[in-house]
Amino acid sequence: MSDRSSKRGEAGGLKPDVLLAIDLAPFALDRLKARFTVHQAVTPEARTDLAARAGDRIRAIVTNGTTPIPAVLIAALPNLGIICAQGVGHEGVDLPAAQARGIVITHGTGINAGCVADHALALFLAVLRDIPRFDAAVRSGRWREGGTARPGAQGRRAGILGLGGIGSRIARRCAGFDMAVRYHNRRPVPDVPWDYAPSLGDLCAWADVLFVALPGGAATRHCVGRAALDALGPGGFLINVGRGSVVDTEALIEALEACRLAGAALDVIEGEPAVPASLCALPNVVLSPHIAGRSPETLEATIGQVVANLTAFFAGEPVLSPIPERA
Repeated sequence: MSDRSSKRGEAGGLKPDVLLAIDLAPFALDRLKARFTVHQAVTPEARTDLAARAGDRIRAIVTNGTTPIPAVLIAALPNLGIICAQGVGHEGVDLPAAQARGIVITHGTGINAGCVADHALALFLAVLRDIPRFDAAVRSGRWREGGTARPGAQGRRAGILGLGGIGSRIARRCAGFDMAVRYHNRRPVPDVPWDYAPSLGDLCAWADVLFVALPGGAATRHCVGRAALDALGPGGFLINVGRGSVVDTEALIEALEACRLAGAALDVIEGEPAVPASLCALPNVVLSPHIAGRSPETLEATIGQVVANLTAFFAGEPVLSPIPERA
């Protein structure tokens, strides 16, 4: 651990200075301000300005997985000792730059996994059963227009791409619907009841629905592309609750337009919050605004973990949820 993990800076009751790179709910912001001096800067320009004005005071950054924390910002904060990413992902942080400085990096592993898994199943059922279209028809007085013969979940084959905390919970929920489950990871997961597919292509060729629960970053960018979508086939569905960058959006739109894929449901979209108009225009797509992990319970737990990690760090104690060493 960096020597900046000492209590230096807290003497005399001073609160350590924290750069908050994201928006927080009011209650969460209050929780953070109760323990730390918070400098909120939610745009790259604001963070650059803050670094120029008060860079030597900043001891910590609170961010999320996708907000850029580049090497140039890290270099401009000479007393930075810890970066806390709220979610599981931390791909926005320049890891080599931070780790070369001995900066501690934490993430929110496990906090919102159940909530994200719930949302994944909700998205799947919504696109499988065509709930948005039926809802719109009933509201406009068109009772049962277009028919009601939509497939059910029972007996379907669920492929899970990324059997981590979220993926394993999706798998258990799918099993509750009497669905067969297989998964693909970089390597098999020990002691799980589901079969391992040796490649993404094998998984997609077998599955009726592919749940994407991978983190973002260069290693996973566009790993779900045309080949994977074609392997899913015209009866297949894609559900993405991982990162938008994992799916090749152009290839997805082409597959949906050409009916080479039955449907897709996305909580994360490449380039969000901008969403391609051609994607929004598709009738066989269900969209939500990167909200799968947000519930009152998870928001409370998330800020609690951030505060606990910061408190432990400034007390010279081990943090609760460091990122994996392999990162």
